[in-house]
Amino acid sequence: MSAGTRRKSRELAMQMLFQADIGKQTSDQVRATFWKAGDEVEREVREFAEDLFRVAMVKQEQIDDLIVANSKHWRLERMPAVDRNLLRMAVGEMIGFKGTPFPIVINEALEIGRRYSAPESINFLNGMLDAIARSLIAK
Repeated sequence: MSAGTRRKSRELAMQMLFQADIGKQTSDQVRATFWKAGDEVEREVREFAEDLFRVAMVKQEQIDDLIVANSKHWRLERMPAVDRNLLRMAVGEMIGFKGTPFPIVINEALEIGRRYSAPESINFLNGMLDAIARSLIAK
């Protein structure tokens, strides 16, 4: 799978997490409305997006605990929703896809953040993901 394909999957997974978070929806409810008939999404893109979404939803409590433990000045519910769900997607990949090196996960999340988050969020996201990666390596 190409880097561009994986990035598209990560973007879609983040959007699915955002929909679940903002709409207070279950995984099944998100899946029922997220993928529209006629969407031209490659099978590989959709499968990886679904895998990332599944891991992030199943391990959300663990992921949120890691985010909170590494966030000195922000409560999870006070973080911008895009940033919160981008963190969830990236940390989910760190936990659930051991074959992807943490620097790649962080870099990809920052690239997605540049597209969807506020410019001032990039340093915050970078610091958070770096701290979480270090805490996972230490375990």
